Amino acid sequence: MGSVSGQNIGGLGPAGLGEAIRATAEDIAAVLRGAADTGVPVPGSRWSVGEAAAHLAQANGLMADVAAGKARTHGDGTREGLAVANERALAAFTERRAEPLATMIVEQADAFLEAAARPAAQGELDTPMGPMGLDVLGSYLLTHMLGHGYDLARALGRPHMVDRVRVELTLPFLLTAMERVVDAAATAGLTARYTIRLRGGARFGTTFTDGAIAVSPCPPSRPDCTILTEPVAFFLMALGRLGPWGALARGHVLAWGRKLWLAPRFPTLFTPP
Repeated sequence: MGSVSGQNIGGLGPAGLGEAIRATAEDIAAVLRGAADTGVPVPGSRWSVGEAAAHLAQANGLMADVAAGKARTHGDGTREGLAVANERALAAFTERRAEPLATMIVEQADAFLEAAARPAAQGELDTPMGPMGLDVLGSYLLTHMLGHGYDLARALGRPHMVDRVRVELTLPFLLTAMERVVDAAATAGLTARYTIRLRGGARFGTTFTDGAIAVSPCPPSRPDCTILTEPVAFFLMALGRLGPWGALARGHVLAWGRKLWLAPRFPTLFTPP
């Protein structure tokens, strides 16, 4: 699948985010339209291809409604609450055919972009992962589509659509979400300063102080551990699609610092929703 340009659609920031949302929806639709059987299981999931695609169509519609200022309730923001809400929504929506779902995914992504282009789509919006601004919500939509799009591509034996450019556009959401999905049991008592670098691109800092987390786009001045990650591997680890040891074994992660042992622990400090 191809990368997106720096073009933006509807003024949604950062630059390229709107185009990435549209292109990712179209890439997912292309994967689906080549599916002869949507009953194929998705690796690592209880869902079939048809169920995962139906969830994407529903989620894109929910995000479009939120961007348009419509009140939508979907779970309680916890991993468990979102999972229950997802299953209930799927049970009430029976479409599992590839072509209609592919069309819905693209149409709802376009509806989001149209809503985002309106002046009313400003300020904090109430989302399934808590309050966030429109640009972070757009990054959330892209993250969600890329995660499930990756799953669908794997299930159907097609090339996935996750690349470095799109991963960098997911960072506004991922950095916001990190503080909301931290595993309190895993971080209890932890004091550590991480610098996370994406190869060839962005960097940010994550500091734990006796278990409390603070995430910053600026890395700490004296990190205990610096992790350099290939961008796609970073994204897949962040969403729980790739384990740290697998990424290390493939050479996708390098780490250094006075507390090197902190590196493989980092992905285990969070529970992706």
